[in-house]
Amino acid sequence: TGRVYLVGAGPGDPGLLTLKARDCLAKAEVVVYDYLANPVFLDFAREGAERVYVGKKGGCHTRSQEEITRLLVDLALEGRTVTRLKGGDPFVFGRGGEEAEALAEAGISFEVVPGVTSAVAVPAYAGIPLTHRDLTATVAFVTGHEDPTKETSSIAWDRLATGVGTLVFLMGVGNLPLIAERLMAHGRSGDTPAAVIRRGTTPAQRTVAGPLKDIARLVQDAGLKPPAIIVVGEVVSLRGTLNWFENRPLFGRRIVVTRAREQASGFLARLAELGAECIQFPTIQVVPPETWEPLDAAIREVGAYAWLLFTSVNGVRFFFERLAAQEKDARVLAGVRVGAIGPATAEALEGRGVRPDLVPGEYRAEAVVEALGRENMAGVRVLLPRAERAREVLPRELEKMGASVDVVPAYRTVKPDRDVTRIRSLLEQGAIDVITFTSSSTVTNFAEMFAGEEGLLREWMRRTRVACIGPVTARTAEEQGFSVDVMPSRYTIEALTDAVIRRLAGAPEPGDS
Repeated sequence: TGRVYLVGAGPGDPGLLTLKARDCLAKAEVVVYDYLANPVFLDFAREGAERVYVGKKGGCHTRSQEEITRLLVDLALEGRTVTRLKGGDPFVFGRGGEEAEALAEAGISFEVVPGVTSAVAVPAYAGIPLTHRDLTATVAFVTGHEDPTKETSSIAWDRLATGVGTLVFLMGVGNLPLIAERLMAHGRSGDTPAAVIRRGTTPAQRTVAGPLKDIARLVQDAGLKPPAIIVVGEVVSLRGTLNWFENRPLFGRRIVVTRAREQASGFLARLAELGAECIQFPTIQVVPPETWEPLDAAIREVGAYAWLLFTSVNGVRFFFERLAAQEKDARVLAGVRVGAIGPATAEALEGRGVRPDLVPGEYRAEAVVEALGRENMAGVRVLLPRAERAREVLPRELEKMGASVDVVPAYRTVKPDRDVTRIRSLLEQGAIDVITFTSSSTVTNFAEMFAGEEGLLREWMRRTRVACIGPVTARTAEEQGFSVDVMPSRYTIEALTDAVIRRLAGAPEPGDS
């Protein structure tokens, strides 16, 4: 038989997924996942792993609990490795105990991987400590999902109401009026602070706080829907001081990142750290050229060149990969002067042990041309490993100076096959704050993904801010009919991030447009 891992995915923030949970996803042949498990976690599953959704939302069950349990048993009996991914912790109101019992009864090997339970994490992200030395030393976790029509409750309301300092109810929004009523009927003061937190630990988190006697009305007025957690106790009063998560500068902002997935991690991390909801929508994919022969041939005689110019981090990456493939390293560049179009490219070179001789003050091809214009380029051989399709400014202008330029394809950028349904829906609703573009290709491919809807796309784009890394990208965006709202004075990812932050905060830096 196979093996089943009952894995807690945490409450939603990808950073709260445990290392062990990630390892279980990476080795699973089948991932069986819930509605509450953040879909980002599925990216940790290995390529080719089967994904089975068994979520439950608003009373709509894709499968009954019995069917889910039977599925786990059947998959394991087929000899497959299964990761059962559940929101929060599998043994805290997650029915993981029932699934484990069924696996044990069937003689199937299983392992439980605890998750960060939403009962603890969500209040923490709302600025509510469940215990506090000056307020309470006791806390209870209670299901709020108990059927209100039951003649007798399995919850000892008379003891719970006054016997525990902090009460945390999971899955109880629908029963909130009854919960408040029963607590007050059994002695809990109606003035006790209470809070309801929806989609805690995610950028969509919303919190409503007020006295217990009013909390049901306040939640109804705010239109809060499940999934949410209810916290009752004096500790809720600390939220005004400790509310760190919702006070971050980009909290609640939705930003679309079109950069290639393999290059977007740092950009995404910075934006997410500041509270933004980042949507990865890569419109380019970096792939090898159709043949390595031109690049390999140039590397074989690289010592014959006077200048080696890199216009991107990708060019550096693929050049040195092919250098290694020929069992060579940076030592073959002795005597060759090396130029980088900007600091990111220069950093990539330094990471390979090469300190560039040229990094212009302005990070675009024209600035490289201007810098080399101070040199005598007549008869000088220049190697330019770059994207298969790129601007011709650099080779054209160098050849005008008398240089002999060999342009060799080191990589290609292609348009990935992506489903635009979600982005289209968000654009229609005007629910995107910023779309970021880091190259002309990201703009062009983005527009091509909406072929046949060009008029609608231009209308939708008027409802969102467009952020471009530099003037070349901005010009391409304007040619597509997009109005550019953000462009940093320095053409780097770091500067673009800072410019987006300032614009969303309503304080653009002088020199930004």
